[in-house]
Amino acid sequence: MDLRYSESDEKFRAELRAWLAEAVPAFGPPPGIHDWAARRLYDTGWQQKLFEAGYAGINWPREFGGRDLSATEQLVYYEEIARAGAPYIGVNFVGLLHGGPTLIAEGSAEQKARHLPRILRGEEVWCQGFSEPSAGSDLAALQTRAVRDGDDYVVSGHKIWCSFGPVADFGEFLVRTDPDAPKHRGISWLILPMDLPGIEIRPLPTLMGESDFSEVFLDNVRVPARNRVGAENDGWRITNVTLRFERGTAFASEMINLQQTLAKLTAFAKRVTSDGVRAWDDADLRRRLGHLAAELDALWAMVKLSVCEAEAAGIPGVGASAVKLFYTELNQRINEVGMRLLGRAGLCRDEIEDMPNALIAGRSLQSLSLTIAAGTSQIQRNIISERILGLPREPRPTAEKAKPA
Repeated sequence: MDLRYSESDEKFRAELRAWLAEAVPAFGPPPGIHDWAARRLYDTGWQQKLFEAGYAGINWPREFGGRDLSATEQLVYYEEIARAGAPYIGVNFVGLLHGGPTLIAEGSAEQKARHLPRILRGEEVWCQGFSEPSAGSDLAALQTRAVRDGDDYVVSGHKIWCSFGPVADFGEFLVRTDPDAPKHRGISWLILPMDLPGIEIRPLPTLMGESDFSEVFLDNVRVPARNRVGAENDGWRITNVTLRFERGTAFASEMINLQQTLAKLTAFAKRVTSDGVRAWDDADLRRRLGHLAAELDALWAMVKLSVCEAEAAGIPGVGASAVKLFYTELNQRINEVGMRLLGRAGLCRDEIEDMPNALIAGRSLQSLSLTIAAGTSQIQRNIISERILGLPREPRPTAEKAKPA
């Protein structure tokens, strides 16, 4: 892989940068975080604007409305969108960053034709129904049942941490279709219309005071069997395709934003003082900021590798777990430095004079969840050790050992 951009990549960058320079200011600021109807309208409106300008689905197949460009042009897109401060994908990150890519890799011709163009045009919003309260970080322990009844599955169960459930049209849901099979082998991946009878959605307020997450209760929900992606009971394999997109490429634009956050922290360190002494005059702080900047450069090189692997193979490799682990823990370290710079002002999320409280305190709180989202850091370490490094598998408890004392 060549980490340098080609002449055609830079030509695409110039074209995109010029368009963003006009489009972003004209689109206006986002609505309040609690106005869900306005948030959906704003985010899908921006997606429609991207589509009309030819910037939706940079590396998606042209037949479904994408542009069918290279992986490196996709990376340029991420860089320029973040640099311009353009609206984030927002409420449809599931559809655009891992639901849609999973359909490209694993969906039927009918499923691709039905959903992919509408996702790219901003006409469909997706959510994710993977996690369950009783399963914890062991995703394969899910218990939501789907019983085949003629041309439908009858689904009952309870999902949690469903991102953007209240405004979604469809969801990527994991269900157990064979309760007697070993837990990894009895799972199927379903496209779930979120307006079906028997679905109840309850928002979950977060530490940040937001309600992006929700619980979803399913009571005898009839889902057409044609909405199953892949073969019945092959859902665990397809889930790993989804998770590789979620871990390896879905965070790419967030990583660019993290570079910008570090640059803002550095600028802030040069002007904030304590007892008349600039924070920047602390050699240890300068050293830490330098190390963090170097780690961000290394992380972006890892993202380039993951994106290029996805282009070559159709899906990211298992190295996506290394990208996810590195990104989320580096994110926490950067925000720890930010909170150190804020000092006692970090207790307030509102702006205090010219201090970037909203940015730093907000990102710091958010970073706590990132080492859990898309698979915990502990899960990622197991994947890295066993599937990348080839180390022995972690010993599984035997029935004898599992007995209570």
